[in-house]
Amino acid sequence: MKKIKFISLIIIAFSVIAMLPPEKGWRNLFNGQNLKGWDTYIAPPIDDEGKLLSSKPVGLNNDPQKVFSVIRVDGENVIRISGQQWGAIITKNKYSNFHLQLKFKWGNLLWGQKRGKKMDSGILYFSTGANGADAGAWMRSQEFQVEQGNCGDYWGVAGAAEDIPANKINDSNYVFNPNGKMINFSASSSNGRHCLKRGDNEYPAGTWNTLDLYCMGDTSIHVVNGKVMMVLYHSAKVINGHTVPLTRGKIQIQSEGAEIYYKDIRIEPIIVIPKTLMK
Repeated sequence: MKKIKFISLIIIAFSVIAMLPPEKGWRNLFNGQNLKGWDTYIAPPIDDEGKLLSSKPVGLNNDPQKVFSVIRVDGENVIRISGQQWGAIITKNKYSNFHLQLKFKWGNLLWGQKRGKKMDSGILYFSTGANGADAGAWMRSQEFQVEQGNCGDYWGVAGAAEDIPANKINDSNYVFNPNGKMINFSASSSNGRHCLKRGDNEYPAGTWNTLDLYCMGDTSIHVVNGKVMMVLYHSAKVINGHTVPLTRGKIQIQSEGAEIYYKDIRIEPIIVIPKTLMK
């Protein structure tokens, strides 16, 4: 009888802990010194013109060209992503119900097929599964696009899916509209896996921009320099034709052919998305 009561007390204790609100306060994901707390992953290597050099990925935590490094910019240490190879830095931890904030600004270098095009990167959240599932470089995830003129767009990566209120603007493009029709975006959807953000709020090249990503349950919000670009609902992944929720995962920051700098990367747990962002 005592043993049963003891086990019951343990179950009750764990139930109480599970019901407690998450710990408050920001946690820095970049320590300002090195990439501790992150992994790196690099796709099969390409030369400076974008030609594939090998079918084998450079792989996990192997970065001979220093695609990912910490350097001094504007008097402070920042993460430099050269863009020379495709890949990502990846948090070792998984996250759900969070507010992520970081700052970025563009460098000057473009590589391979990105030469002459827009500077490109991205924040991939709810990242799960195998490295290299998309383009040989990224895990299945939801993308907060970071691209010149397109910061805040959505892309579903390697089978991820979202429902987004949007208007169709031509045969293949949709733009977020909070009063629009709810549309499903994924690689298996006839609507495609890309939705354009509303408006533009990116600062000129060479200027630091602040990105905020709010995720609560299966709802997410992309914010650029304080302006809501998009609200996304019903985050999911499609596996063998079946749709299942996607609400927890690692965070990836892309290297995608363009030099870019990131700093002040921090995260805090949340229990609700601010109502002012849902308008």
